[in-house]
Amino acid sequence: MSSLQISASFCSSCSSSSIKKVNAAINVPKFSQVRFSLPKIAPTTTKLVQEVNRSIDTIIPLRIDVPTSTEISDDDYSKATIKLYTILEAVSDRVEMHNNMCEQRNNWNTLLLNSLNMITLTASTMVGLNTAIDNSALNLSSTVLFCAATGMLLIMNKIQPSQLAEEQRNATRLFKHLQTEIQTTLAIGNPNEEDVNSAMEKVLALDKAYPLPLLGAMLEKFPSKYEPAVWWPKTNTNEFQTQALRSEKKTNNGWTPELETEMWQILEVMKRKDMEDYDRLGNLALKVNKTLAKLGPLLTGIAALGSALGSHGSSWSGIVAAGAGSLAASTNALEHGGQVGMVFEMYRNCGGFFKLLQETIETTLEEKYCEKRENGDLFEMKVAMKLGRSVSQLRQLASKFAAYDSEGIGMDEFASKLF
Repeated sequence: MSSLQISASFCSSCSSSSIKKVNAAINVPKFSQVRFSLPKIAPTTTKLVQEVNRSIDTIIPLRIDVPTSTEISDDDYSKATIKLYTILEAVSDRVEMHNNMCEQRNNWNTLLLNSLNMITLTASTMVGLNTAIDNSALNLSSTVLFCAATGMLLIMNKIQPSQLAEEQRNATRLFKHLQTEIQTTLAIGNPNEEDVNSAMEKVLALDKAYPLPLLGAMLEKFPSKYEPAVWWPKTNTNEFQTQALRSEKKTNNGWTPELETEMWQILEVMKRKDMEDYDRLGNLALKVNKTLAKLGPLLTGIAALGSALGSHGSSWSGIVAAGAGSLAASTNALEHGGQVGMVFEMYRNCGGFFKLLQETIETTLEEKYCEKRENGDLFEMKVAMKLGRSVSQLRQLASKFAAYDSEGIGMDEFASKLF
């Protein structure tokens, strides 16, 4: 046994004359040493471990093989992500460009309309005064103003600023939608080259559908007939021969024969009600716009001719010029103030919306294998949201169409509740 000596000195108060020392001893027991012995490995076990190590070395190579074409490496993911971010930057820039062009062309419509109406009404007032006082200066000024109004009106009717502004509004909205799609793909993660190609095709299709320049690339403002706008890339799919159902029972992907029947019925309602209605309204707006675009310059031209003939002392020509100028101002206000071109473009965009939804439904149902389609429940919800309905309302619409004959004659309800 060993002992630990601890000495401590305590001082009493200053008044105490003696210092007492206290010695304390603490005895700590001494532990005995404990030895552990490990068993020796048998020679047979050592040989077994060595054989296992040699087998592992022969099975697992030191060199890492390059992944095959069916595998996707981290580098492929990183390259696809970088490419998608590059496309996203270009899409964001296009959103800003189309938004700025929309404001500019909307200002064109307002400024040109106000200027044309001021010029036309001023010239009409001068012609009216000229018939009373027979002043050659008034007559010459009114003739020049009517000629200038005719030239400006021809240019304005050709480019249709209100329609141009509506095109840029639609382009801004669609590019923002594409921007959100790309951001969602990046947020989910693991993008591949197919996502990059799809985004690139959508950007190029939008650029073609809504061009920025006017000269050489402007869309035809007065086509021969109404055609829906197309802003998505074309898909290479086979045409439908029959509408045979391919789902015999509910699959893991959510598709059933009832759901396929429902989609076909919704598609028929869109074709027979919504798309036909917008086709009729689009052709009507096109005819009205063509008539007003021809009538405005014709009236200002008649007014310019009447004003020129009024210099020879003919009062009737001055009256005709004043009347034609007033009618021209009213026609311009109706065409450009009412933005008939913008209404026509709105109908084109709505028709394109239904055409895109039609192609989406047809392409999905054309897929032979239900497992390769988008999830049935999710697809049904997307179609319902695009038409401004709930899933239950979408099913009610399909059952209502089934209650009528095969042509849906007599059905008064449209598929879309949005527009």
